Amino acid sequence: MRLDGMIFIGYLLILLAVGLWFSRKASKSVDNYLLGGRSIGPAVTALTMQSSSMSGYMFMGGPALAFQQGWYALWYAIGDAGGSIINLSVLGKRMRRLSEILGALSPIEYLEKRFESPSIRVVGSIISIIFLMAYVFAQFIASGKALTMLTGLPYEVCLLIGVSVIISYTVAGGYLAVVWTDFVQGIIMVVGVVGIAVMAFFHIGGLSNLNEAVAAIDPTYLSVWGKDLVYYGQWGVVLGAILIYAIGYMGLPHVVVRHMSMKSTKTVKGAILYSATWNQLFIFTPYLLGIIAIILLPTISDPEMVIPELAYMVFPGFFAALLLSAIMAAIMSTSDSVLMQAGTILSRDVYQRFIDKNASQKKMVLISRICILIGGIVGVIVAIYEPPSVFALVVFAFGVLGNSFMVPYIASVYSRKTTNIGALTAMIAGGLTNVIWTVGELEAVTAIHPFLAGLLLSITGLIIGNFFGRTPSQKIIDAFEEAKGPRHLSRTIQKNISRELSPEAKNISEFYRQNQSDIIKG
Repeated sequence: MRLDGMIFIGYLLILLAVGLWFSRKASKSVDNYLLGGRSIGPAVTALTMQSSSMSGYMFMGGPALAFQQGWYALWYAIGDAGGSIINLSVLGKRMRRLSEILGALSPIEYLEKRFESPSIRVVGSIISIIFLMAYVFAQFIASGKALTMLTGLPYEVCLLIGVSVIISYTVAGGYLAVVWTDFVQGIIMVVGVVGIAVMAFFHIGGLSNLNEAVAAIDPTYLSVWGKDLVYYGQWGVVLGAILIYAIGYMGLPHVVVRHMSMKSTKTVKGAILYSATWNQLFIFTPYLLGIIAIILLPTISDPEMVIPELAYMVFPGFFAALLLSAIMAAIMSTSDSVLMQAGTILSRDVYQRFIDKNASQKKMVLISRICILIGGIVGVIVAIYEPPSVFALVVFAFGVLGNSFMVPYIASVYSRKTTNIGALTAMIAGGLTNVIWTVGELEAVTAIHPFLAGLLLSITGLIIGNFFGRTPSQKIIDAFEEAKGPRHLSRTIQKNISRELSPEAKNISEFYRQNQSDIIKG
């Protein structure tokens, strides 16, 4: 094994040690194991949310798309840049309060309790397990490819090494191990990708030289419509590309659970600041590296390996290996989060809800660990056969999850009258539309992105479904109102109130002054 590969193996062992460190605390209760005791602060919340969102897609799928389509790929980055701000601003405070009021420990359990419908939990669990596992398959494939590049070992061996470490620390340390390793890996991701980008731009002579060189090969690379203007005039595709990452995170169970685990609602403001800063440093860079590769790596056989190849081109092997830790950091930070959430759903929303309602805290922690382990093993088996590209698999799984759950989650905290049938219909209509649109390749026929089609049908399903079903009970309405939090009047309104009450206040003060002696005697 090469020296750089041995260094990275050491990095994996450190992550494993983190999982073991948190294992005792995680074992204390199911709340600690699944949500970290709702104790996560703003910086860790921000970086675990972002690093678990980005995944191996950002180091492999995103650059590959930019390598193939040029500047068109940055439509995805434009939406992604503001995704965390929208996610935290829209769902953060209200979902944190309401999930605690309802006593929910998983995003699917939260939906069942909010809409008082076991059917939502059943359907939500099925959708989540299938597409979270599809999501994790993509990460495992990416981990095998990245480790092969670093170590020179066969793909299957690298897959087993990387995934074994991810499963081990997730099973042992639970949610706390996941979020703290995500925090560290989020920092590594930014340092790694920015370091590679700085040297790559220096190598090519800056942005202007890049555009000139790309235009000399094919000027359509510079178009916002993609190479050969393949998406010319297809605003439905462009809008979908922006929206999938701008608002889609609000439908991912492994991301929205971060709202539920925050220490308090005050965590939201700091988390927005940290995540927005991280996004601007990170989001656009992998796509730009994909465009740079058009010039520096024109004959690369696998476009998903653009960043590893560039790293070894612009840095000595030792430093390249250190920076390429960022790729595994991205992969692992998403893999552990998705595995954690899949295990949570299997244990909490399936086993405890329908098999053993009276399971003890100790037993539930054990069941959660077993479910995570099983999910990881299945993921390895599938990843060995290398399904579609990381880009295709991530966008598909991401889109279906976002279309299934985003509208119900938003409705849960902003619409007190949404019925159980409305939420269920939105879930099924959104997810099913995305599947049909993707499998049937309807984007080419309709010029509408699968995510946009799913979003429109999900909203339609919610509106139609609300005419049927059962309105929330008074208990849920009271919880909904409480979750809104304290109301604060704007400064303008406060000034107007003060101005209106000022004469009365003066009269009362004057009356008190003139009659003070009588009042005291009385």
